[in-house]
Amino acid sequence: MSQPSTAPVVERADARNRYEILVEGKRAGLTAYRDRGEQRVFHHTEIDDAFAGQGLASRLVREALTDVRKSGKRIVPVCPYVAKFLKRNDEFADITDPVTPDVRRWLETELG
Repeated sequence: MSQPSTAPVVERADARNRYEILVEGKRAGLTAYRDRGEQRVFHHTEIDDAFAGQGLASRLVREALTDVRKSGKRIVPVCPYVAKFLKRNDEFADITDPVTPDVRRWLETELG
């Protein structure tokens, strides 16, 4: 019988357009996106209050952005947390596109 993992796990949930971070199998948070051609537009990140202060948002976003790089897409940080993360972590600067009014209008249409 295997022991449950205590290390947080990040999974991409394409059907829900988000990455989720799981702690002992329970969803602790998510970062949501919409794909716009070759761009992955991140628009919202949240961590459940019960898991706050554990560095989960940073881990979630880092793993999500690493996945974006592997997929060959580019990052558009509409989400304030993702934008702040990118300012502090320049290793993703080469695949980050600016948030433009056109992207914001497109995202508003996508999200309804």
